[in-house]
Amino acid sequence: MSDKILVIGATGNVGRPTVRALRARGQRVKAASRDGRAFDGAEGVSFDYNSPTTFGTALEGVNRVFVLLPAGSVDPLATAMPFIEDAVSRGAKVVFHSVFGVEADNTNPYRQIETALEGSGNPFVILRPNWFADNFHTSWKDAIKQGQIAVPAGDGKSSFIDVRDIADVAANVLASAAFDGQSCNLTGPEAISYDEAAAVLSEVLGHAVRYTPVDDAAFIDLLMNEGVPEDYAEFLATIYYPVRQGWTWMVTSEVERITGRPPHSFRTYALDHAADFVG
Repeated sequence: MSDKILVIGATGNVGRPTVRALRARGQRVKAASRDGRAFDGAEGVSFDYNSPTTFGTALEGVNRVFVLLPAGSVDPLATAMPFIEDAVSRGAKVVFHSVFGVEADNTNPYRQIETALEGSGNPFVILRPNWFADNFHTSWKDAIKQGQIAVPAGDGKSSFIDVRDIADVAANVLASAAFDGQSCNLTGPEAISYDEAAAVLSEVLGHAVRYTPVDDAAFIDLLMNEGVPEDYAEFLATIYYPVRQGWTWMVTSEVERITGRPPHSFRTYALDHAADFVG
């Protein structure tokens, strides 16, 4: 029987460190991306959710799959389910990168994907990470270089999680059957507001960073002025609603339970990525 792991979105913010974490554990890995290039000892394979003809080659010789949805996906159910159904039909264990808090809303498409996995009779693990700390040096880097964070988060707090912690959790649950059938809410070690995050970044980066709360309409305009499609800009605005409502402050011990170590703090994240804010 095959003993290989397929990582979808292997060159992305979560996929790449997950591939590296798996390789560090001695796992055989297929790194799936649009261009199919190999890296860090992982076999490369071309993959596109919109091209079902790529599914078979990607899944060949695989018994475990890490499913991540691409950035910009506004219809996760339609995007992911055809591939997940193919993987399940082949008996591959599915580890699904879901979204924090979706278990409270059965109409949420991410929750509907979770429900399908739960009823599949197939081995699965569901990972629900909270907001990424890494968004600050990826999505918001240019604004932070100008000293500004402008998002519709109000004064809500989030237990931001370092992507390195998500990757280590994913690698552990992919490499072991000990967590099969579990749904894991992943967070950092503390909940902080965007104002508090800005204060940490100001100290670490050595220049003032201010947080300015904006409303959804202003946020959508900002994104569209940067070239983000209107439907995706509107989607991004909606995901701040739980932050404003105070639903993203929860802190869990899941990272430590699964990896055996505590998650990185936001300050540690900022210190470790300081160079990425200016590069």
